[in-house]
Amino acid sequence: MRRRTFLQGAAAGALTLFFTTPAGAAPVEPTRPGTYLEDFNAYLKISADGRVGCYVGKTELGQGAMTVLAMLVAEELELDPAQVDMLLGDTDLCPWDLPTGGSLTMWHTAPVLRGAAAEARAVLLGMAAKALGAATADLALKDGAIWVKATPKRRITFGELVKGRKMERHLGKVKPKPLSECSVIGRHFPRKDALAKTTGAAKYAGDLRLPGTLHACILRPPAHGLKLVTADTAAAERVPGVRIVRDGTLLAVLHPQPDTARKALALVKGTFEGTEPDVDDGRIYQYLVDKAAPGQRVMISRGDVVAGEKRAATVVEGDYRNAYESHATLEPHTAVAKWEEGRMTVWASNQSPFVFRDAVAEALKLDKDKVRIVTPFVGGGFGGKLVAPVAVETARIARQVPGVPIQVAWNREEDLFLDGYRPAAVVKIRSGLDAGRGAITFWDSVVAGVSQGEAEFAYEMQTNRYQAPAVPDLHPLKVGAWRAPNAHTNAFARESQLDALAAKAGLDPVTLRRRLANDPRLLRLLDLAVETFGWEPAPGPTGRGIGLACGAWRQALVVAVAQVAVDKATGKVRVERFLEAVDVGLVVNPDGARQQVEGAITMCIGQALSEEIHFKGGHILDKNFDTYLLPRFSAIPRIQVVFADSGTTTTQGIGEPPVVPVAAALANAVFDATGARVTHVPFNPERVLEALKRVAAK
Repeated sequence: MRRRTFLQGAAAGALTLFFTTPAGAAPVEPTRPGTYLEDFNAYLKISADGRVGCYVGKTELGQGAMTVLAMLVAEELELDPAQVDMLLGDTDLCPWDLPTGGSLTMWHTAPVLRGAAAEARAVLLGMAAKALGAATADLALKDGAIWVKATPKRRITFGELVKGRKMERHLGKVKPKPLSECSVIGRHFPRKDALAKTTGAAKYAGDLRLPGTLHACILRPPAHGLKLVTADTAAAERVPGVRIVRDGTLLAVLHPQPDTARKALALVKGTFEGTEPDVDDGRIYQYLVDKAAPGQRVMISRGDVVAGEKRAATVVEGDYRNAYESHATLEPHTAVAKWEEGRMTVWASNQSPFVFRDAVAEALKLDKDKVRIVTPFVGGGFGGKLVAPVAVETARIARQVPGVPIQVAWNREEDLFLDGYRPAAVVKIRSGLDAGRGAITFWDSVVAGVSQGEAEFAYEMQTNRYQAPAVPDLHPLKVGAWRAPNAHTNAFARESQLDALAAKAGLDPVTLRRRLANDPRLLRLLDLAVETFGWEPAPGPTGRGIGLACGAWRQALVVAVAQVAVDKATGKVRVERFLEAVDVGLVVNPDGARQQVEGAITMCIGQALSEEIHFKGGHILDKNFDTYLLPRFSAIPRIQVVFADSGTTTTQGIGEPPVVPVAAALANAVFDATGARVTHVPFNPERVLEALKRVAAK
């Protein structure tokens, strides 16, 4: 790929930033599927002017990936992160990578990238030693230059060494710098995307206006379970400039102006056939329980539950539920596609460029090397952009209009209708404490809707059984990833149940958890959270409205403390304060990590208090944010984030862990405020009033 072509792509919005690095295409595929390339040149390129280009198959969703990854490269090469230019999510230029989800950026990609930078550093020092006639031990490097320590004027720059070429020498695995020698990790640096996003210069897929672009509006069925059979397009075709494209059940109206395409689409008369699901948002929970029952499988089994129940002095039964919820990203799914010279290029809002590439190739029956996915900035994902429906739709249309860029931008109604929702679920738990109120003698849980993700936690339980469904197509609506949905559901049930046990046994919620915790990290985190919050726990309800919950995601631990006020006349919950103590190992970018936690808490306040997909059969009743209720600024409390000093060099991701305990902490705070146990997420005013009535009736 020539430099001119590379920069033309940047000008067209193909790249997230402009580059000065050379543009030789990287070997994008490893020899073994599912593994990372070992050649550091695939990730790093040094231009003739000495700037370092970093190529990574992850995407920038607003989570700060391009900043934290640049910091790791800068750390090893002794640079300011501003000297590292990032190119993310281009399947032609970036090496193969796993999706941007599941905290994989820091968990999997970061060690690979840091290792590549460490090897590049060693190779550069070797090249400089030869050029300067000195031993590598006698050299120092900083800000893109290497010099002899004893005679600093004997120096050479990265650019002079490499001259824009690929570095041929390889040293194998080189250990990164020890933490004691690091000067970038743990410091604060400006976000690389901040200026572009605050000035409006940042380009998203919806901003791309390639010459000759036609906007495509797609005829959708009125409900899930229905498919297009016939379509009368005569009226639409009479609109000047309109073109109709049909590929099987996919019918699109094309026009240079998106509003005209949308108006013409309204003139198409389609007939649809199929079978809608026979369920709605009220009956969904019993539906899931009934459908899951024949296929329940014991996922966790430890000890004799029946014998454990006989030893229990305090027994509590709980029924916990959560609704379907949308990802509701700021940017709906959007893509631009162009079929030209036997190749399909798709600029797509996505979390997984290589998954999108493979999906488009499969849909069009093309070899993978005939498809290129380019990722501009992405306006949020949360797991909702791990799959490629809009990219496939756009590519199918573009294939029929060669040489013409096609843009498909879902509107909000389409985004809510076609989403892969966070799964609805029911968790039934029966558990008990011994007479000494310090041990759980049995814990028996049955789940419908999710599986066992993070169901086992760092609590000592004498017996523990967890049953989850092994039923294909359990859900009547499409479901998908949603920032650790299994862990979130299981944590809400577990931490609510623990609070209920503590209250019935006359214990405060922190004392019970301290007695049960078998992980020193969790004990330290509990102390950190309680002390930072300034809370003296007492058996609830105390009327203060303070609740606590613990959560985990892989090896990360989180303790959340929430304070709420509840209007008993209306049932409205106001969150006044929220703290999370977080242990994710080494925190590379403190600002970015804090922003991730604050964003997770903000998102989950909406998830816990108001967000719910209402549906009847296959009809999604929520069309926009007038009924699908996101939290407003006025709903966001004072948020505190504190990171534990774990003393480890291992970095866990931070996209998922902070969401896990939020709903449980809020529910436990509602109990402490009112004595009412809310067990159905979201606990909107109607459900809070129902819980208050149950307490009053006792």
